[in-house]
Amino acid sequence: MALLKGTLDVLVLKALSWGPMHGFEIARWLEERSSGHLVIGDAALLQALHRMEERQLVAADWGITKNERRARYYQMTATGRAHLRTESRALADHVKALTSVLSARTATR
Repeated sequence: MALLKGTLDVLVLKALSWGPMHGFEIARWLEERSSGHLVIGDAALLQALHRMEERQLVAADWGITKNERRARYYQMTATGRAHLRTESRALADHVKALTSVLSARTATR
């Protein structure tokens, strides 16, 4: 399923609201929570994480995974938490409006 522009950042922040994660964990979290409907490509996720780091929505540090591999772990900043609150509400309102339009019955003539 293709994402609407601007939604990936909100989804990544939501994943990080559960705690620090590396990229693979974020992608897996999103895929599992969406029952497999949201499969995020590596390149798109890395671009989003870099963009979010530049905007100070997330901070990153190097760490070691459960498999003993080095990876960058991302965590949400205070700015990221505020952004998540604001953008989640806006996105939920947008989804509600879309659902209302798509569930409208066809007029019979």
